Amino acid sequence: MLLKTIDKIPLIPLMIAAIFMSLAPFMPEPHLLEKSRMLVNGELTRPLDIFDLFWHSFLIVVVLLRLWRLKKS
Repeated sequence: MLLKTIDKIPLIPLMIAAIFMSLAPFMPEPHLLEKSRMLVNGELTRPLDIFDLFWHSFLIVVVLLRLWRLKKS
């Protein structure tokens, strides 16, 4: 059921939203980049930072899942 719902999401708006969320906030540094760096350095320990990493990368995962499902069909 969830995958069928994801299949119904228009791809272009989903990709635009994913790009926007992965680059937000634009200044001084995108959170996704900052939190990924913290994860690699072993500094990602605060629950808010972990949520932030999830929040800013969630739509990228949905886009990848959508593209995988599109290729599969």
